[in-house]
Amino acid sequence: MSKMLLFPGQGAQAVGMGRELAEGLDECRALFARAGDVLGFDVLQTCLEGPIEALTKSDVAQPAIFTVSVAARAALAHFAGDQFAVAGTAGHSLGEWAALHAAGVVSFEDALRVLRARGQFMQEACEATPGGMLTIIGLPLEKVQEVAQASGLEVANLNSPVQTVLSGHADRIAAGEAAAKAAGAKRALRLTVAGAFHSSLMKPAADKLSDFLQGVEFRAPQCPVWSNATGKPHGSPDEIRRAMVAQVVSSVRWTDGVADMVAAGMTAGCECGPGTVLAGLVKRIAPDVPIASIFDLAGAQEAAKLFV
Repeated sequence: MSKMLLFPGQGAQAVGMGRELAEGLDECRALFARAGDVLGFDVLQTCLEGPIEALTKSDVAQPAIFTVSVAARAALAHFAGDQFAVAGTAGHSLGEWAALHAAGVVSFEDALRVLRARGQFMQEACEATPGGMLTIIGLPLEKVQEVAQASGLEVANLNSPVQTVLSGHADRIAAGEAAAKAAGAKRALRLTVAGAFHSSLMKPAADKLSDFLQGVEFRAPQCPVWSNATGKPHGSPDEIRRAMVAQVVSSVRWTDGVADMVAAGMTAGCECGPGTVLAGLVKRIAPDVPIASIFDLAGAQEAAKLFV
Protein backbone atom coordinates (compact mmCIF):
# COMPACT_ATOMS: atom_id res chain seq x y z
CA MET A 1 0.00 0.00 0.00
CA SER A 2 1.11 3.57 -0.74
CA LYS A 3 0.81 5.64 2.40
CA MET A 4 0.19 9.37 2.79
CA LEU A 5 0.78 11.58 5.80
CA LEU A 6 -1.77 14.29 6.63
CA PHE A 7 -1.28 17.18 9.05
CA PRO A 8 -4.03 19.24 10.76
CA GLY A 9 -4.44 23.00 10.85
CA GLN A 10 -5.38 25.69 13.34
CA GLY A 11 -8.41 24.79 15.41
CA ALA A 12 -7.01 21.34 16.26
CA GLN A 13 -5.20 22.66 19.34
CA ALA A 14 -6.21 21.53 22.81
CA VAL A 15 -4.67 21.85 26.26
CA GLY A 16 -2.75 18.63 26.94
CA MET A 17 -1.85 17.90 23.32
CA GLY A 18 1.40 16.02 22.87
CA ARG A 19 1.63 14.83 26.49
CA GLU A 20 1.98 11.09 25.80
CA LEU A 21 4.32 11.66 22.88
CA ALA A 22 6.71 13.81 24.93
CA GLU A 23 6.54 11.61 28.03
CA GLY A 24 6.85 8.35 26.12
CA LEU A 25 9.61 8.91 23.56
CA ASP A 26 12.91 10.74 23.93
CA GLU A 27 12.91 11.82 20.27
CA CYS A 28 9.53 13.49 20.73
CA ARG A 29 10.56 15.29 23.90
CA ALA A 30 13.69 16.49 22.11
CA LEU A 31 11.54 18.08 19.39
CA PHE A 32 9.64 20.12 21.98
CA ALA A 33 12.94 21.24 23.51
CA ARG A 34 14.29 22.30 20.09
CA ALA A 35 11.06 24.19 19.41
CA GLY A 36 11.41 26.02 22.72
CA ASP A 37 14.97 27.03 21.87
CA VAL A 38 13.84 28.51 18.55
CA LEU A 39 10.70 30.24 19.82
CA GLY A 40 11.96 31.45 23.20
CA PHE A 41 9.19 29.92 25.31
CA ASP A 42 8.47 26.48 26.77
CA VAL A 43 6.41 24.93 23.97
CA LEU A 44 5.75 21.69 25.84
CA GLN A 45 4.53 23.47 28.97
CA THR A 46 2.24 25.65 26.85
CA CYS A 47 0.84 22.59 25.08
CA LEU A 48 0.29 20.73 28.35
CA GLU A 49 -0.94 23.54 30.59
CA GLY A 50 -2.24 26.22 28.23
CA PRO A 51 -4.18 28.23 29.05
CA ILE A 52 -6.39 27.74 26.01
CA GLU A 53 -6.38 31.51 25.48
CA ALA A 54 -2.64 31.31 24.79
CA LEU A 55 -3.05 28.30 22.50
CA THR A 56 -5.71 30.15 20.53
CA LYS A 57 -3.38 33.02 19.60
CA SER A 58 -2.16 32.39 16.07
CA ASP A 59 1.52 33.10 16.79
CA VAL A 60 1.46 30.42 19.53
CA ALA A 61 -1.08 27.99 18.12
CA GLN A 62 0.59 27.60 14.73
CA PRO A 63 4.11 26.59 15.88
CA ALA A 64 2.63 24.54 18.75
CA ILE A 65 0.38 22.46 16.48
CA PHE A 66 3.29 22.07 14.07
CA THR A 67 5.55 20.74 16.84
CA VAL A 68 2.95 18.22 18.03
CA SER A 69 2.41 17.12 14.43
CA VAL A 70 6.14 16.57 13.83
CA ALA A 71 6.35 14.67 17.12
CA ALA A 72 3.44 12.46 16.02
CA ARG A 73 5.26 11.70 12.78
CA ALA A 74 8.43 10.89 14.76
CA ALA A 75 6.45 8.47 16.94
CA LEU A 76 5.03 6.78 13.84
CA ALA A 77 8.51 6.43 12.35
CA HIS A 78 9.77 5.00 15.66
CA PHE A 79 7.18 2.22 15.76
CA ALA A 80 7.17 1.53 12.01
CA GLY A 81 10.96 1.17 11.95
CA ASP A 82 12.53 0.09 8.67
CA GLN A 83 9.08 -0.31 7.12
CA PHE A 84 8.40 3.43 7.32
CA ALA A 85 7.95 4.75 3.77
CA VAL A 86 5.77 7.65 2.68
CA ALA A 87 4.48 8.19 -0.85
CA GLY A 88 3.02 11.66 -0.35
CA THR A 89 2.08 14.34 2.20
CA ALA A 90 -0.51 17.07 2.62
CA GLY A 91 -1.61 19.43 5.37
CA HIS A 92 -4.66 21.55 6.01
CA SER A 93 -3.76 25.26 6.07
CA LEU A 94 -0.86 25.65 8.55
CA GLY A 95 -0.53 21.84 8.40
CA GLU A 96 0.90 22.25 4.91
CA TRP A 97 4.10 23.49 6.56
CA ALA A 98 4.36 20.19 8.48
CA ALA A 99 3.76 18.36 5.19
CA LEU A 100 6.59 20.34 3.57
CA HIS A 101 8.91 19.60 6.50
CA ALA A 102 8.05 15.88 6.36
CA ALA A 103 9.06 15.89 2.69
CA GLY A 104 12.38 17.62 3.42
CA VAL A 105 11.44 20.96 1.83
CA VAL A 106 12.01 23.13 4.93
CA SER A 107 13.92 22.50 8.13
CA PHE A 108 12.22 22.08 11.49
CA GLU A 109 13.72 25.31 12.80
CA ASP A 110 12.86 27.34 9.69
CA ALA A 111 9.28 26.09 9.71
CA LEU A 112 8.91 27.15 13.35
CA ARG A 113 10.19 30.63 12.58
CA VAL A 114 7.89 30.89 9.58
CA LEU A 115 4.84 29.81 11.55
CA ARG A 116 5.51 32.20 14.41
CA ALA A 117 5.82 35.04 11.88
CA ARG A 118 2.86 33.80 9.82
CA GLY A 119 0.76 33.69 12.97
CA GLN A 120 1.81 37.22 13.93
CA PHE A 121 1.08 38.57 10.46
CA MET A 122 -2.34 36.90 10.39
CA GLN A 123 -3.19 38.15 13.88
CA GLU A 124 -2.28 41.70 12.83
CA ALA A 125 -4.53 41.38 9.77
CA CYS A 126 -7.36 40.10 11.98
CA GLU A 127 -7.03 43.05 14.33
CA ALA A 128 -6.90 45.54 11.44
CA THR A 129 -10.09 44.21 9.83
CA PRO A 130 -12.56 42.25 11.97
CA GLY A 131 -13.58 39.06 10.21
CA GLY A 132 -15.19 35.71 10.76
CA MET A 133 -15.77 32.27 9.26
CA LEU A 134 -18.87 30.17 8.71
CA THR A 135 -19.03 26.40 8.19
CA ILE A 136 -21.83 25.27 5.89
CA ILE A 137 -22.89 21.63 5.99
CA GLY A 138 -25.14 19.86 3.51
CA LEU A 139 -24.99 22.15 0.47
CA PRO A 140 -23.25 21.36 -2.83
CA LEU A 141 -20.42 23.72 -3.80
CA GLU A 142 -22.46 25.53 -6.48
CA LYS A 143 -25.08 26.47 -3.87
CA VAL A 144 -22.39 27.53 -1.39
CA GLN A 145 -20.85 29.76 -4.03
CA GLU A 146 -24.26 31.38 -4.55
CA VAL A 147 -24.54 31.93 -0.79
CA ALA A 148 -21.07 33.49 -0.73
CA GLN A 149 -21.88 35.84 -3.59
CA ALA A 150 -25.20 36.87 -2.08
CA SER A 151 -23.72 37.59 1.34
CA GLY A 152 -20.41 39.16 0.34
CA LEU A 153 -18.27 36.30 1.68
CA GLU A 154 -15.51 34.17 0.11
CA VAL A 155 -15.03 30.40 -0.09
CA ALA A 156 -12.18 29.64 2.34
CA ASN A 157 -12.11 25.85 2.79
CA LEU A 158 -13.47 23.15 0.52
CA ASN A 159 -13.25 20.49 3.22
CA SER A 160 -15.44 17.69 1.85
CA PRO A 161 -18.31 17.25 -0.61
CA VAL A 162 -20.73 18.25 2.17
CA GLN A 163 -18.68 20.78 4.17
CA THR A 164 -17.49 24.17 2.97
CA VAL A 165 -16.26 27.14 5.00
CA LEU A 166 -16.89 30.77 4.08
CA SER A 167 -14.78 33.70 5.25
CA GLY A 168 -15.07 37.46 5.24
CA HIS A 169 -15.99 40.66 7.07
CA ALA A 170 -17.47 40.07 10.52
CA ASP A 171 -20.59 42.06 9.69
CA ARG A 172 -21.37 39.75 6.73
CA ILE A 173 -21.37 36.47 8.68
CA ALA A 174 -25.00 36.80 9.79
CA ALA A 175 -26.07 37.36 6.19
CA GLY A 176 -24.17 34.26 5.14
CA GLU A 177 -25.79 32.25 7.90
CA ALA A 178 -29.27 33.35 6.84
CA ALA A 179 -28.57 32.76 3.14
CA ALA A 180 -27.20 29.27 3.81
CA LYS A 181 -30.27 28.27 5.81
CA ALA A 182 -32.56 29.71 3.14
CA ALA A 183 -30.70 27.66 0.51
CA GLY A 184 -31.37 24.47 2.45
CA ALA A 185 -28.14 23.92 4.39
CA LYS A 186 -28.39 21.32 7.14
CA ARG A 187 -26.27 23.51 9.40
CA ALA A 188 -24.49 26.85 9.29
CA LEU A 189 -22.03 27.21 12.15
CA ARG A 190 -20.01 30.27 13.09
CA LEU A 191 -16.42 29.32 13.88
CA THR A 192 -14.59 30.63 16.94
CA VAL A 193 -11.63 32.12 15.07
CA ALA A 194 -9.65 35.34 15.25
CA GLY A 195 -10.58 36.50 11.76
CA ALA A 196 -11.27 35.82 8.09
CA PHE A 197 -8.58 33.28 7.26
CA HIS A 198 -8.05 32.21 3.64
CA SER A 199 -9.73 35.30 2.26
CA SER A 200 -8.65 38.58 0.66
CA LEU A 201 -8.72 40.16 4.14
CA MET A 202 -5.45 38.31 4.79
CA LYS A 203 -3.60 40.08 1.96
CA PRO A 204 -1.54 42.25 4.36
CA ALA A 205 -0.37 39.03 6.05
CA ALA A 206 0.45 37.42 2.69
CA ASP A 207 2.52 40.45 1.64
CA LYS A 208 4.55 40.35 4.86
CA LEU A 209 4.98 36.58 4.60
CA SER A 210 6.27 36.98 1.03
CA ASP A 211 9.07 39.21 2.29
CA PHE A 212 9.82 36.90 5.22
CA LEU A 213 10.11 33.79 3.04
CA GLN A 214 12.86 35.35 0.94
CA GLY A 215 15.21 34.46 3.79
CA VAL A 216 14.04 30.84 4.07
CA GLU A 217 15.66 27.95 2.19
CA PHE A 218 13.28 25.72 0.23
CA ARG A 219 14.56 22.38 -1.11
CA ALA A 220 13.11 19.96 -3.67
CA PRO A 221 10.51 17.61 -2.10
CA GLN A 222 11.68 14.07 -1.35
CA CYS A 223 8.13 12.91 -2.04
CA PRO A 224 5.12 14.69 -3.57
CA VAL A 225 3.47 17.33 -1.37
CA TRP A 226 -0.07 18.31 -2.32
CA SER A 227 -0.81 22.04 -2.41
CA ASN A 228 -3.80 23.57 -0.63
CA ALA A 229 -4.06 26.29 -3.26
CA THR A 230 -4.25 23.96 -6.29
CA GLY A 231 -5.14 20.50 -4.98
CA LYS A 232 -2.18 19.20 -7.00
CA PRO A 233 1.45 18.33 -6.11
CA HIS A 234 3.85 21.21 -5.57
CA GLY A 235 6.56 21.99 -8.14
CA SER A 236 10.01 23.51 -7.74
CA PRO A 237 11.28 25.13 -4.54
CA ASP A 238 10.61 28.63 -5.93
CA GLU A 239 7.10 27.58 -6.94
CA ILE A 240 6.51 26.22 -3.44
CA ARG A 241 7.63 29.52 -1.89
CA ARG A 242 5.15 31.43 -4.06
CA ALA A 243 2.36 28.91 -3.42
CA MET A 244 2.78 29.20 0.35
CA VAL A 245 2.26 32.95 0.11
CA ALA A 246 -0.81 32.50 -2.10
CA GLN A 247 -2.15 29.91 0.35
CA VAL A 248 -2.80 32.60 2.98
CA VAL A 249 -5.46 34.27 0.80
CA SER A 250 -6.58 31.26 -1.26
CA SER A 251 -9.20 28.59 -0.71
CA VAL A 252 -7.96 25.39 0.90
CA ARG A 253 -8.85 22.85 -1.80
CA TRP A 254 -8.79 19.89 0.59
CA THR A 255 -11.40 17.82 -1.26
CA ASP A 256 -9.52 18.16 -4.56
CA GLY A 257 -6.18 17.40 -2.94
CA VAL A 258 -7.32 14.21 -1.22
CA ALA A 259 -9.10 13.01 -4.35
CA ASP A 260 -5.94 13.63 -6.37
CA MET A 261 -3.78 11.78 -3.82
CA VAL A 262 -6.08 8.77 -4.05
CA ALA A 263 -6.04 8.96 -7.86
CA ALA A 264 -2.22 8.98 -7.66
CA GLY A 265 -2.32 5.64 -5.83
CA MET A 266 -2.55 6.46 -2.12
CA THR A 267 -4.36 3.58 -0.42
CA ALA A 268 -4.04 4.48 3.29
CA GLY A 269 -2.90 7.36 5.42
CA CYS A 270 -2.00 8.71 8.85
CA GLU A 271 -3.20 11.95 10.38
CA CYS A 272 -0.26 13.22 12.42
CA GLY A 273 -1.13 15.74 15.12
CA PRO A 274 -3.88 16.75 17.51
CA GLY A 275 -7.46 15.73 16.77
CA THR A 276 -9.20 13.53 14.22
CA VAL A 277 -10.75 16.15 11.94
CA LEU A 278 -8.85 15.16 8.80
CA ALA A 279 -9.70 11.47 9.18
CA GLY A 280 -13.35 12.47 9.25
CA LEU A 281 -13.01 14.63 6.14
CA VAL A 282 -11.19 11.90 4.20
CA LYS A 283 -13.96 9.46 5.11
CA ARG A 284 -16.37 11.80 3.31
CA ILE A 285 -14.08 12.19 0.28
CA ALA A 286 -12.62 8.68 -0.12
CA PRO A 287 -14.52 6.30 2.20
CA ASP A 288 -12.49 3.25 1.15
CA VAL A 289 -9.16 4.78 2.24
CA PRO A 290 -8.33 4.02 5.90
CA ILE A 291 -6.85 6.88 7.93
CA ALA A 292 -5.21 6.32 11.31
CA SER A 293 -5.08 9.33 13.66
CA ILE A 294 -1.89 9.80 15.68
CA PHE A 295 -2.00 12.07 18.72
CA ASP A 296 -0.66 9.64 21.35
CA LEU A 297 1.56 6.56 21.59
CA ALA A 298 -1.30 4.08 21.22
CA GLY A 299 -2.32 5.79 17.99
CA ALA A 300 1.25 5.71 16.69
CA GLN A 301 1.59 2.00 17.47
CA GLU A 302 -1.71 1.22 15.77
CA ALA A 303 -0.87 3.35 12.73
CA ALA A 304 2.51 1.63 12.38
CA LYS A 305 0.65 -1.57 11.49
CA LEU A 306 -0.27 0.05 8.16
CA PHE A 307 3.42 -0.09 7.22
CA VAL A 308 3.90 -3.81 7.87
